[in-house]
Amino acid sequence: MDIFVARQPIFAKDEHIFAYELLYRNGQNNSFPPIAGDEATLDVIAHSFLTIGINELAGEKLCFINFTENLLVKEVFSKFPANRIVVEVLEDIPITMALLRKLREIKSLGFLIALDDFVLQENVTLYDELLSLVDFIKVDFLLSTLSERQAIERIVKTNYPNIVLLAEKVETREQFLEAKVAGYELFQGYFFAKPEVIKGTEIPTNLAQYFRIINLLRNNSVTVEEISDEIERDVSLSFKVLKMINSPAVRTKSKVRSIKQGVLMLGLEELSHWLHVLLLRESKKNHSGDGIALIEASLFRAKLCELLAKRKLLQNASEYFLVGMFSLIDTLLHRPMIHLLQDLPLSDEVSQTLSGTKTEMSPFLELAIACDEVRWDDMIVGAATLGIDHSTLNALYLEARRWATEIIN
Repeated sequence: MDIFVARQPIFAKDEHIFAYELLYRNGQNNSFPPIAGDEATLDVIAHSFLTIGINELAGEKLCFINFTENLLVKEVFSKFPANRIVVEVLEDIPITMALLRKLREIKSLGFLIALDDFVLQENVTLYDELLSLVDFIKVDFLLSTLSERQAIERIVKTNYPNIVLLAEKVETREQFLEAKVAGYELFQGYFFAKPEVIKGTEIPTNLAQYFRIINLLRNNSVTVEEISDEIERDVSLSFKVLKMINSPAVRTKSKVRSIKQGVLMLGLEELSHWLHVLLLRESKKNHSGDGIALIEASLFRAKLCELLAKRKLLQNASEYFLVGMFSLIDTLLHRPMIHLLQDLPLSDEVSQTLSGTKTEMSPFLELAIACDEVRWDDMIVGAATLGIDHSTLNALYLEARRWATEIIN
């Protein structure tokens, strides 16, 4: 399934990129479609951190993301990397004591806060408390009047010199120069660049599996092994778990040799947090038969590689499972394998095997692929290479096929 996120650069005075605003899109059409704000924000978060990848979208730059009132009162970002996200408070959110309490919590976590499309209103009495928490104020140069802009500029210069003014919807060089003279330090708009739509591909999700794992996590006696076993039944979730580990929020130099190790590195609390974020933005979607068939093939290959490794008494059977699991990830996501492997904290041998380099794992994966594609001659050669007799291979084949089929159905 194709997914999309738009990014629009935010420039400094020297016209170098300071940050990006990440925007919801549902196709190549570069405009905001009719969709609920909560859903749009959750999609941007999920795609940015778990599907496309925040570094691919923005490099090391800050990312401005709109947050609705509903999402500000939910813990959807309590584990996000505070050094990457600027929380944009939308202009239609009422300024109340409840909002201020939430912004103080967000600020205490280390996040920067921006007010989007800000205009001073006469009936608001909480501006002192609000502006003491704010790092950026975005002023709309297309819709605001000169007097509205000057009122904001005066209060910032007089009472809040630490707030950075950002001129948005700047469409001409005259507006850019006007904003610079007025004291604005950041600039965004069509004069500099239109939003660029970034396309990615998402693996179809088994929504029921998310519910199953979330329910398991509520059980205080649940073990890491039980959680890992459930994650291994879902290719999409297995991929996302490894992406989480390699995200700026977790950042580790360790290589992952099994889903269990990945869960241990993340921690059950972190895993639960991301599952709730994903569950919030997931809706039931109809996936193509091709996508489901590829997922079933991935699961079959994973299980058969693991069973073959155990048959040969290898200690790292879990790594063989990962080799099979991700052997079709490039086809599922329509991206080169070499690029995907850069985003996954897999061991060198697993990565080399998936990239096509001959390793000790290669004969196991090649036999699993031959079995998946029912290529009899290659199956016979592969079984002989591994010293597996035909009856044993048949039994392992049936066990792996049954396991994969049960999960899909």
